[in-house]
Amino acid sequence: MTTQSNAKQNTPAGRIVVIGAGYSGLCAAARAGKSAQVTLIAPDERIPNRIRQHEVAAGREVPKPLIAHVVRGRKVTHVQARVTELDLTARKVFTDTGRAVEYDTLVYALGSHTAWHGVPGAQKHAYSTEQAAELRQRLAETPTGRLAVVGGGATGIELAAELAEAYPDWRIQLVSSGEVGGWFSAKGKAIVHEALGRLGVELREHSEVTAVDAAGLTTVQGRIDADLVAWAGSFEVAPLAREAGLAVTETGEAVVDAYLRSASHPEVFVIGDAAAVTLPGIGRLRKGCATAEPMGMYVGKVLGRIVRGKTVGPYSYGYTVQCLSLGRHAGMVQRVGKDDSMRERAYGGGVGRRVKALIAWGVVVAFRL
Repeated sequence: MTTQSNAKQNTPAGRIVVIGAGYSGLCAAARAGKSAQVTLIAPDERIPNRIRQHEVAAGREVPKPLIAHVVRGRKVTHVQARVTELDLTARKVFTDTGRAVEYDTLVYALGSHTAWHGVPGAQKHAYSTEQAAELRQRLAETPTGRLAVVGGGATGIELAAELAEAYPDWRIQLVSSGEVGGWFSAKGKAIVHEALGRLGVELREHSEVTAVDAAGLTTVQGRIDADLVAWAGSFEVAPLAREAGLAVTETGEAVVDAYLRSASHPEVFVIGDAAAVTLPGIGRLRKGCATAEPMGMYVGKVLGRIVRGKTVGPYSYGYTVQCLSLGRHAGMVQRVGKDDSMRERAYGGGVGRRVKALIAWGVVVAFRL
């Protein structure tokens, strides 16, 4: 394992560039910017706040603070542009505005996006998580209809519940290749299924989607007619890390060391969904805000300490809960072990809702810590 002194010596300070302003990137930039000059490159003016996109689809107001407000008082310059290329040898970041930004230390935090998994017609006929605003507009234009939400993971469950509550005249089906909420404990799963049933969401489990068209879905279990399709599948990372020459996994996540530095380029930190992080006794960290934001806070702290000539320790993390919102009036909180293994204890109803709301609020607050 790399020692603390090596981490300090091999990680230069100088010009720090952070690419990506999601949960991990913005946390890293804001925290490092307390004591170091940081250039943050990201196309958005506001925080995307992706964990609340299901609320956007339901027509609810979601806090998305200006990035400028988050980094106020910090030594952070926001370059509003999209990264198109990395030159790891020359240590330059190229953007869609034609600008090239040089760095000594790079923080790669480009996150992930919805994966279409090569399903014919999916990208053309379905609305992804990133298209929540467009989905909201379509739902608002039509008083009733049939909506299929594809994906039985946390994103699909939250989206189906939120839309069923916001648009009660729509018939909503949740289509999953496996068991909806099947990874939770028996109690956690029961809470999820009870809430979805109460909201009128129909479950179509073990129905892997093989094609999407303008009239609905084709699945291994047969045809599902739908006027609209919302795609809430898993996430995949951008190909930029692989194209630039960083060491990556088969699915494109950058391989990192105990300090979240690239295994092939130690001057590059990789955090959030873009990183393949495996910790002793914990295993491979899953994608999500729960893991991304702590990584950003850690790297921001590391960079600040390096600038001040101080040593750093390796990254550590442990899970405590998984939680879901199940509409505006209910939620579910599932206790887990440090390694994310399920515990039987789970809480639903108002308790689950309040805990989930508190966590969602804390995510935004954490940017300024």
